[in-house]
Amino acid sequence: MPTDAKRRLVIVESPTKAVSLAKFLGAGYIVESSRGHVRDLPTGAAEVPAKYKGEKWARTGVNVEADFEPLYVVAADKKGTIRDLKAKLKEADELLLATDEDREGEAIAWHLLDELKPKIPVKRMVFHEITPEAIQAAVENTRELDTDLVDAQETRRILDRLYGYEVSPVLWKKVMPKLSAGRVQSVATRLVVDRERERIAFRAAGFAGIEAVLDAGADSEPRTFTARLSTFDGRRIAQGRDFDSVGRLVGEDVLQLSLAGAEKLAGQLSKAGFAVASVEAKSYTRKPYPPFRTTTLQQEAGRKLGFTAQRTMSVAQELYERGFITYMRTDSVTLSTTAIAAARAQVKELFGGAYIPDRPRTYTSKVKNAQEAHEAIRPAGESFRTPEHSGLSGDHRRLYELIWKRTIASQMTDAVGETVSVRIGATLPERVSVTNAATGEVIESGRAAFTASGRTVTFLGFLKAYVESHDDDDTSEDDAQARLPQLANGQQLEPESLTASAHETKPPARYTEPSLVAKLEELEIGRPSTYAAIIRTITSRDYVFKKGSALVPTWLAFAVTRLLEEHFSKLVDYTFTAGMEEILDEVASGKAARIRVLKDFYYGDDGGAGLEKLVSELGEIDAKKLSTFSLGDGIDVRVGRYGTYLEDTEGRRANVDPELPPDGLSLEFARELLDKPAATEREIGVNPETGYPIVAKDGRYGPYVTEVLPEDAPKSAKAKTGSLFASMSLDTVTLEEALKLISLPRVVGVGADGEQITAQNGRYGPYLKKGTDSRSLTSEEQIFDITLEQAEAIYAEPKTRGRGAARAGAGPLAELGADPVSGKPVVVKDGRFGPYVTDGETNATLRRDDAVETMTLERAAELLAEKRAKGPAPKRTTRKPAAKTSTRKPATRKASGK
Repeated sequence: MPTDAKRRLVIVESPTKAVSLAKFLGAGYIVESSRGHVRDLPTGAAEVPAKYKGEKWARTGVNVEADFEPLYVVAADKKGTIRDLKAKLKEADELLLATDEDREGEAIAWHLLDELKPKIPVKRMVFHEITPEAIQAAVENTRELDTDLVDAQETRRILDRLYGYEVSPVLWKKVMPKLSAGRVQSVATRLVVDRERERIAFRAAGFAGIEAVLDAGADSEPRTFTARLSTFDGRRIAQGRDFDSVGRLVGEDVLQLSLAGAEKLAGQLSKAGFAVASVEAKSYTRKPYPPFRTTTLQQEAGRKLGFTAQRTMSVAQELYERGFITYMRTDSVTLSTTAIAAARAQVKELFGGAYIPDRPRTYTSKVKNAQEAHEAIRPAGESFRTPEHSGLSGDHRRLYELIWKRTIASQMTDAVGETVSVRIGATLPERVSVTNAATGEVIESGRAAFTASGRTVTFLGFLKAYVESHDDDDTSEDDAQARLPQLANGQQLEPESLTASAHETKPPARYTEPSLVAKLEELEIGRPSTYAAIIRTITSRDYVFKKGSALVPTWLAFAVTRLLEEHFSKLVDYTFTAGMEEILDEVASGKAARIRVLKDFYYGDDGGAGLEKLVSELGEIDAKKLSTFSLGDGIDVRVGRYGTYLEDTEGRRANVDPELPPDGLSLEFARELLDKPAATEREIGVNPETGYPIVAKDGRYGPYVTEVLPEDAPKSAKAKTGSLFASMSLDTVTLEEALKLISLPRVVGVGADGEQITAQNGRYGPYLKKGTDSRSLTSEEQIFDITLEQAEAIYAEPKTRGRGAARAGAGPLAELGADPVSGKPVVVKDGRFGPYVTDGETNATLRRDDAVETMTLERAAELLAEKRAKGPAPKRTTRKPAAKTSTRKPATRKASGK
């Protein structure tokens, strides 16, 4: 590092990265963290400075009439960071902005520069790995701020803000309050909905097949092998690929067997003579996979490790900042000369010279406009640490090992093998008849044919280090082998068994996180670095939930997608969204002007209306029709503000389980739900005090009892209501129990301090209340049983505070083991807002599809990691945020109408 007397201030995004850099930079350098973005567009009215509150554009934070000038504000929790950085800046002779070298990092650097206004020399310092050599090279090869990248990031931010703030209110009015729309998130949701539509429209087709186990003789190895009936009388036997999505046979001259027909034919074929008709052997080679880039890492970590995209990126970020891997947001599959040398050396050391190709392998990215970083994701350094010598553990070790294996495999020799296809003739002693289940045609013949295939890997090559996984369960792994005996034309075979079996075509598989990432990339929608956030958003907004690893859309997603398709079709069009990415790439490369792009998007261009016109000229929207989906026979699914329900022409209703996939709600099942006794509402008696009927109902937050007020009751009258205890049910709750429930809260007594203590039930469980001081109870029955003395004893104990605090007197619900990051024991606790996991430092609430009984350490670690990645919740403040209204760039940024 430089040895002059200059004092240099280096600013990075994260504290971990700052610590890692400080180790290599040494004396003369002060390394500080901005802790992510320091300013952004306002997120609510409270953040808009007073002088702009009367401006009609202040709501969005973008003044569209002034060339889309953004209003930037420093978040309350970042003001202290800015103060600290300014103080450090006064002590420095030079400023090095060392944020990540992608659009996001470049934008952070520009915001820091614009906010700090340094009067000392400023340089942009970039690197792709945190090693002594890389940091030394970065210090010696600084550059200017890339204003094209800044323009691209700002354009994307403004586009997304305008889209969300203009379209989301339409959803609030016509579907449900507090919904959100997003330029990419809405398209990702549509993809998941479209797949579910395909599954709903799908009709299974049944077909049968015959499998033979054939004996090649005592001298063969293996002696027996399996073959499948392929033709009868020259007609190909139908398989799944011969049917369309509604169960129709589409192949020509194809014979569809029923199970009964296949069983009959199998019995007749047991008497046939079997002989090898042909043997075809082919050699094959399999080349290694390229090193990881962002999307392929997310996909493989999902398939092999069960990681969500968010978990993958979180762990990869930590590995990068700790100096274990190169930068993890990249479209590149290129390896540096140093990395290639390191990989080849390690291959030779671990596997021998036979596994090293004569020349290093080079890879070229097939991703359009690949540009985020200039190297693939690989182990950091001039020599690679093996996983065993990395010192890593838990998820960090598992992900590092995946990256390490993929990297060294990319520089290994091809895998070599042989495939063998065998056709076997079966001659029946007499002609037999078979009925085509598709047409009813009867076919007579004495000839049939079976096929068998095998594969052997004769030299593993790169497969010795790494085998890629697949989303398709029917796809065999690259190293899978199926051996056949050595067979010769005309060789006689003996049938050991013939088995008929029934099959059904399968609906298209739902997306998983890895396959959705692959689809988004295939359609060129979004950027690889945003996929994890997109998936997190659509699941947290209740548009999508997980069933196992599958992503299932909710009926709410169906309603939202329908509205967007019918009234904002352009904005959720796959081609249009991909085209926007291409335009943003052109801004990043300096080929497109920022303001022109924004004007075309907002006001429209030659291709049609812009966002402003789409929103202002919506016309009438039938909200009820929009949220209604017909199942047939007069039965509809309706998306209501308090959940999804069924309704028929007789006015009968039934709630739909939110965990039921839409394709599972068939017409037959809907009838069953509607035909069930009306447990969702049952009259159980009359309140003797008021004379009003009392009914038990099933509501959004569970079953409850309530009075039914007469139609002429005054508007000020309120029905007495009470939630059922967990031990009660709609079918059996009695009038006596109902009267006790609606009498709550119960006055327990007056404490020694003169304050009244009440016992009541809330959304998050039973509790005591004294003034503003609430204390949890351990059971609902205590509400009616607890005495004043017992209540005062509870209040005498220190209060357990915090959102994630365990309920009073309750121990852990489960103990899971040590967290792979903090090393501290992880337990499941019950808190005010439901069960959560904690390692004593970080608390993470369980998601809707998580259960205490099935919670694993791996899942708990994932939840905790996601919570850590979000950082602490911003503190409330009444102080006005600092405002930045000018988009005038520093001297280094172009002023060319962008």
